Amino acid sequence: MAQTFDLILRNGMVVTPSGTLRTNIAVSDGRIRAIGDLLGASAADDVDLRGLTVLPGVIDTQVHFREPGLEHKEDLESGTRAAAQGGVVAIFEMPNTKPSTTTADAILDKLARARGRAWVDHAFFIGAASDNIDHLAEWERIPGCAGIKIFMGSSTGNLLVADDETLARVLAQGFRRIAVHCEDEGRLVERKHVAEEGAHPRVHHQWRDVETALMASKRLVALAEKAGRRVHVLHVTTAEEMEFLAGHKDIATVETTPQHLTLAAPDCYERLGTYAQMNPPIRGTRHRDALWAAIADGVVDVLGSDHAPHTREEKDKPYPQSPSGMTGVQTLVPLMLDHVNHGRLSLERLVDLTSAGPARIYNIVGKGRIAVGYDADFTVVDMKAERTITNDWIESRCGWTPFDGQKVTGWPIATIVRGQTVMRDGQLLGSAAGEPVRFQESR
Repeated sequence: MAQTFDLILRNGMVVTPSGTLRTNIAVSDGRIRAIGDLLGASAADDVDLRGLTVLPGVIDTQVHFREPGLEHKEDLESGTRAAAQGGVVAIFEMPNTKPSTTTADAILDKLARARGRAWVDHAFFIGAASDNIDHLAEWERIPGCAGIKIFMGSSTGNLLVADDETLARVLAQGFRRIAVHCEDEGRLVERKHVAEEGAHPRVHHQWRDVETALMASKRLVALAEKAGRRVHVLHVTTAEEMEFLAGHKDIATVETTPQHLTLAAPDCYERLGTYAQMNPPIRGTRHRDALWAAIADGVVDVLGSDHAPHTREEKDKPYPQSPSGMTGVQTLVPLMLDHVNHGRLSLERLVDLTSAGPARIYNIVGKGRIAVGYDADFTVVDMKAERTITNDWIESRCGWTPFDGQKVTGWPIATIVRGQTVMRDGQLLGSAAGEPVRFQESR
């Protein structure tokens, strides 16, 4: 008897855990049910992907979607719409909203806001603060919570955890891996005059220098080792940090961003001004080369976009009054496919950084690989498509990207979330039906 499925993807080049091969994938009830010839099988939606490549759904584990409180820049609908348009099937959203996401009620509120509005699957970090430490072990296990996020520097509201005593208390609460922004607050305050006197974003990476990042990463690792707590160092930008963290992978996993792999100082600041301003900063080519070497050497575990939009009006303020952050969730896939096409990393390594890696370090249930029984999450790409990234293409509410005008080879063609095609050929389809990401440690 011929088998019937909800969806069959035929003839694509499929990146599986055992290699890349031309094959077919059958989906029912949101899960992958079979991979292979599928002779005689049929489906309500039978799609020929000849000439296209099927990746496990890309997961962006660091975005700032600004809701609640800052919806003039972004909200959960527009941010997840941008994710879907860019080939991203799931996002982890950060807690520096207004108010900050530092309570169980705040996490539950975000989950409620996402219901029926989020185009992709989602999870939310809870921010560590001096007044919620005693609850973190309990709250990190709320279904839909991605874990705890620590800001060692440059935070908003009550999210700053700058001193070692408070940091040690946070690390002692709970057991899930903690995501950390590593910049030393004391050094930032001490060196703020560099930004004020320079009065141009070209000094941004001089103010927030290598030592500012390295000091914080070293402090974090020392305290994490003492506490026996796994940590994840976000958006690593320096050669010195990569060298240090390579020796501490038993306790600390590592993220970098497409922006830091693509842009470089001083050119980006002269060309883009405050639109190249982010924290930690874009640095010179020595550091960018070191990030690529760390990817080649296996030091980097994951890519996150650190999507952090601001309006043009805000970015046009004179430096250093201008806010740090740029869009990124929609450009992650095309930028990285272009790097693959230029030989800077293999497609399989990209999959590890954007699917298998996030699933591994955060213990995600059912995502991160194309295998029977897993969620039917796919990022379908055309590796040969030559396109130009433009502001007009950006779905984010702020409507701009630092990569406006950049030509790339490689483009997301379809985004499929648990068997539902939410984007195809640049068009959003169906309705916003994203669900909370599931984690082993929350079950």
